[in-house]
Parts: sequence; structure tokens; C-alpha cells
Amino acid sequence: MGKTIVVAGKGGVGKTAIAALLIDLLSQRGVVLAIDADPSTNLNTALGLPLGETVGRAREDLTQDMQKGRLSPTISKQDVLDMKIREALVESERVDLLAMGRPEGPGCYCAANHMLRISIDRLAKNYDYTVIDSEAGMEHISRQTTRDVDILIIVSDPTMRGITAAGRMRDLIGEMRTKVGKVCLVVNRIKNGLPREIDKAISDFGLSLMAIVAEDPNLAELEIRGSPIIELPEGSPLRVGVKEMVAKLEL
Repeated sequence: MGKTIVVAGKGGVGKTAIAALLIDLLSQRGVVLAIDADPSTNLNTALGLPLGETVGRAREDLTQDMQKGRLSPTISKQDVLDMKIREALVESERVDLLAMGRPEGPGCYCAANHMLRISIDRLAKNYDYTVIDSEAGMEHISRQTTRDVDILIIVSDPTMRGITAAGRMRDLIGEMRTKVGKVCLVVNRIKNGLPREIDKAISDFGLSLMAIVAEDPNLAELEIRGSPIIELPEGSPLRVGVKEMVAKLEL
């Protein structure tokens, strides 16, 4: 049974960079399903992969077909969605990418969301690892469109707002039906050590600090060129930090 890892946090804290490097490292140990759950769909650029059709479009098309009676009663709606999702998959040698796309429009998507979760569960069984780059917040988990999670990595920057958001996300887990195993915090973009106020806030919120990652001076140049984040050199602070995370999580 493969491991499912979600990388979450408020916007602008470096979730996608950490998710991309995590995917890149795990792809050296097994085959990875990368799920971009952010409507802005940046994970493909970070991984150097093309962007295919989105799951959101497949779900919307299926919902409209169901509502307008365009599907034959003899055809399994679940099988149709499974097929659409496999068609949306961008495949490479060790990493396959699935983009969730934009949120649904008006109307009820409850039935389609339920089938979507089944489809993703079925697909993920073929991989050693599933890594989900979440949108800001916990939307896909709270809507039950994300499968149960083995490890939730909450990423924050060294600000009180980031740590507060991380604490709220951790608390939200207890209110959901989704099962989450290990929940841990990573503080990204650290300069000159973890500030004392941030360290205290982490303790006050009862968060489990797994790693602190130094600000990476190599990242800006890659972003200016539009180059994949996985091109960061081996000794770069961000890559070193992700390696330490993987070692501590025993992946």
C-alpha cells in the first residue's frame, strides 16, 4: 500500500517548491503520483512537466451529462469518470501528474465528488507514493475529494500569521471524516535561526515541528527564468531541508 502525503499551508509559504522537491526525491525510491490540488496549477512548472486536462473539467462534464440524462443507464458513471481522469494524467518515467483545476461552478457536485474520491483512490493504488500539493487551506480534504492521508505536512513561513494558520489547519483535521496519520510542521524561509516568538507560538499551538528550512538564494534565479524547481542544486538549502524531512519521516 502506497503512502499518501499532503503538503498544505497558507498561500505564499513555499508549499509548491517543497512538494516538487519531495516528489523529485521520492521518485528516486519509487513511482509517484503528483496531484496538483491548487487551482492556479503551478506544480507542473515546478516539476518541468506539461499541463494536461484538469480533473475539475472532467468532473464538470460528468455532472452535466448526469444532470441532462446524456449517459446511458447501461454505462457505469464511475467507469466514465475513471476513464476521464486517466486521460487527464500527464505521464513521465517516474512521476505522473494529475491537476485538479479550478473549483466547481454553481450546482450540486456531491455525487461527482464522491465518485472522484473513488477514482483517485483507485488510481493511487498503482503508485508507491501519492503527493498532493494542496491549495491554500484544506478545501479538498474538507470536501472529501482527497483520499485519507498518511502524512500531512503543514508549511509555514516564520510569521505569526503563518503559524496561526498552521494551528487552525491542525485543529480542522479533528472535525473531518478524513483520516490523517502524522501531522507535522515545516517552517520555511528561515533567516538566522528560528525567531524566539515563532518558537513560542509553535509550542503554544501544540504543533509538532519537524524541520526548519533556510531561505534558498538559488530559488529566485530559477523563478526568474521560469525553470523547474527540481533543477535546484544538490547542496541548496531547500533541497537539503527536504532530504532531512524525508529521512525523519522514514519514507
